[in-house]
Amino acid sequence: MISTMAIVAGIDSSTLRTRIVACDADTGAVLRSGKAAHPASEASQARTTEADPQSWLHSLGEAATGGLLEGVRAIGVSAQQHSLIGLDAGGVLVRPALLWTDPRSSGAAAALVDALGGPAAWTEAIGAVPAATYTIAKMRWLAEFEPANARRIAEVLLPHDWLVWQLLGHPQRRTTDRGDASGTGYWSPITGEYRQDLIKLALGHELLRLPDVLGPSEPAGHTPEGLLISAGTGDNMAAALGLGLGPGDAVVSLGSSGTIFAVHDQPVVDPSGTVSSFADATGHHLPMVGTLNAAQVLRATANLLGRDLEGLSALALQSSPGAYGMVLLPYLDGERTPRLPHAAGTLTGLRTESMTAEHLARAAVEGMLCNIADALDTMRAKGVAVRRVVLLGAVGRLAAVSEIAPLIFGIPVVIPPPGDHAARGAARQAAWALAGTPEPPQWELPEALTLEPDPDQPFGQAVRQQYAVVRDQIHPEVADRP
Repeated sequence: MISTMAIVAGIDSSTLRTRIVACDADTGAVLRSGKAAHPASEASQARTTEADPQSWLHSLGEAATGGLLEGVRAIGVSAQQHSLIGLDAGGVLVRPALLWTDPRSSGAAAALVDALGGPAAWTEAIGAVPAATYTIAKMRWLAEFEPANARRIAEVLLPHDWLVWQLLGHPQRRTTDRGDASGTGYWSPITGEYRQDLIKLALGHELLRLPDVLGPSEPAGHTPEGLLISAGTGDNMAAALGLGLGPGDAVVSLGSSGTIFAVHDQPVVDPSGTVSSFADATGHHLPMVGTLNAAQVLRATANLLGRDLEGLSALALQSSPGAYGMVLLPYLDGERTPRLPHAAGTLTGLRTESMTAEHLARAAVEGMLCNIADALDTMRAKGVAVRRVVLLGAVGRLAAVSEIAPLIFGIPVVIPPPGDHAARGAARQAAWALAGTPEPPQWELPEALTLEPDPDQPFGQAVRQQYAVVRDQIHPEVADRP
């Protein structure tokens, strides 16, 4: 126990807004919260993939109004990963920040992959194959399209690094953490070291200064007012900490695409690049896979049927497991996992008696979840234990998805209440740094719903088998993959 009602705060700065929660340091109970959108800058008005970092400070100040930070003793910072904030030798911003969402560096990422010798060389070097989102791909893009700016860059900070530096009053020392550093493309979670040779490959020269990589509970310093600032981390790492994940737990985040990551005790090296190996915010690792198709499958089907998502869910629950033999392969825009970039969706099993809205709705839900289950199996094939799934996103709270997911996954599914999980994770990290203990404080996740698969009703296995038969017939090139 730290003390009676010690208060810590967590800041999460996403692409669009800042969220802040103030929590009881011992229990994790959220006492106060606030949020504010980033003000639009000229850069963000021209491109939503660039931002003036000062806008993040403005929204932070607005979110913290009304005494939100009153009595706070420590602050943790979470922020969007992969972005690039380039500073010159004097610490002056060279150009607006390039955000992780910027697609212009896709060609640069492909060129980098080839320059090092292909995906296997990258996974051996950093545990992942750099995509357009990665900081190192944005370096390469700058070197090609803005060479004058690239030559000026002497150091690169990530959004959470920059915010911590601002809160501390611009000290000479720059800091980051393992989790966020592992998404740059030039820090290896395998060796725990920076790769200046990869930076030079991308930017054309080495960086003059690199942030110190702090340990999970190591403070970054104190503000001029005396507030402790913890190491901070990336948003996915902070969410894992806020959700209280441990080895054997996996998160399935159902946005338009799917993001799946799990806590593991060692880095994962996948020569194919399907599984990316990141570090987490606790000293463990966070292997991750992604699917291109998740919630958009349900939205597209709902539109086809003239329903909203709640209406689609209600229809799906009027069908039965297996959707009367109807199977939807949900590769609507190609797929990343399995690697089918040019595939399209496929609907099979159409019979007179199965061609109803209810069965199609069920097939859409089952197809989306079977694809996610395949991605979970891809991680298991690399030695990652997955014994429990935490389901995130509004789609995950649909009645049909929450009911069918435990059947398809075959393991318990936890559905947490909506919340600022990354901000809460940042606050938990702050409480950890404040306490100075070997392990983070044990915070409960209130109002989480745990759904167990029914061992007496093995419908999920039959549905997955039905799906796998169609998948392997249509796409035999992935038939031998898990």
